Amino acid sequence: MTPFHYKAIDQFGMVRSGVLDAVDEDDLEARLKRIGLELVSGRPAFRKGFVFGKRVGRRDLITFFFNLELLTRAGVPLLEALSDLRDTMDVPHFREIIAEMIKNIEGGMQFSQAMALNPNVFDNVMVNLVKAGEESARLPAIFQHLTESLKWQDEMHAQTKQILIYPAFVLTVVIAITFFLMIYLVPQLGTFFRNIGQTLPPQTRMLLAVSDFFVHYRYFLVLIPIGLFAAAKAAMMMSGKVRYAVDRMKTRIWVVGPILLKIILARFSNTFAIMYESGISILDCIAISKGITGNLVITDRLDHAWREIEAGKTLLQSFQSSSIFPALVLRMIKVGEVTGHLDEAFYNVSYFYERDTREAIRRVQVMVEPFLTVVLGAMLGWIMLSAITPIYDMLGKIR
Repeated sequence: MTPFHYKAIDQFGMVRSGVLDAVDEDDLEARLKRIGLELVSGRPAFRKGFVFGKRVGRRDLITFFFNLELLTRAGVPLLEALSDLRDTMDVPHFREIIAEMIKNIEGGMQFSQAMALNPNVFDNVMVNLVKAGEESARLPAIFQHLTESLKWQDEMHAQTKQILIYPAFVLTVVIAITFFLMIYLVPQLGTFFRNIGQTLPPQTRMLLAVSDFFVHYRYFLVLIPIGLFAAAKAAMMMSGKVRYAVDRMKTRIWVVGPILLKIILARFSNTFAIMYESGISILDCIAISKGITGNLVITDRLDHAWREIEAGKTLLQSFQSSSIFPALVLRMIKVGEVTGHLDEAFYNVSYFYERDTREAIRRVQVMVEPFLTVVLGAMLGWIMLSAITPIYDMLGKIR
């Protein structure tokens, strides 16, 4: 999508301006109509450096909704609460967004409509939850849900980084040591061995050949992975099939894949539970929640489940046929569907996956360090053996 600067007229004839993501001008006009605005003019908002690319952090959103909950629960009108937050917000970019929302609300918009004008800050889940809160007059409870959900997402994001950062750091150290040994240390040993003038054993010749390869092609060894990564990213952006294949591969990578899948399903379950508890229908819960999975494979399965529910099947039957959840989780959903407490069932599913993810991360951390230590030790042992063997042979001949 492309960000567009727009000017529009609301139902009271007031001119409104802002920035909204859309595919083209027709899509921009349709999106503005959905929030009660009539497009006057629109043009693409070109990004300049990082100015337009500013994002509001999750911690800032947690603070925003937490304070909104406290103020509205204490009886402070929404506009006054937003004005207080605008004056006390530390992030200038977020302060500008809040000020723009205040103007739009004063012009007759609902809070959810004003939020929808900033899709880079407030996603569809937030907008629809606030809309449900406005319709049911339960905004403080919705703000509380959003605060808890964002805190939970922040924790899950930290766990995801924990899975990837530690192994990546250790692997980087191993690769750096390998480059140092092959480019600087082993060539010096090679010069020494060639000066000896004796026949070298096979493992030493192999070590020197590998070292020569690193010395002559070290730039390619660095640039090729970067080029492949950039090419893969470009292919994913240009082709949905490539993106689908990569997303499927992510969930199948040894050790890490199943953990990432559990994190995705935990986030979906938590979001579904919050939305259903707020009074949003099952079909809308699935349609909105699938956008936060970030994985086309899971999104495709949720689309399949959505179509089956629309055709008349139960939630349990649709999830069984789409193979989203394992049997134990389906059992929880079945109980929730029978008892009429689907929100509690999905909270339990979210807790189940969250706990399983924590345990899996601990197991990975326990496995990764000794595994990479063994790899590094084996490599150093091979170098030492390759270096010592010809020296030992030379000393034997001297004797």
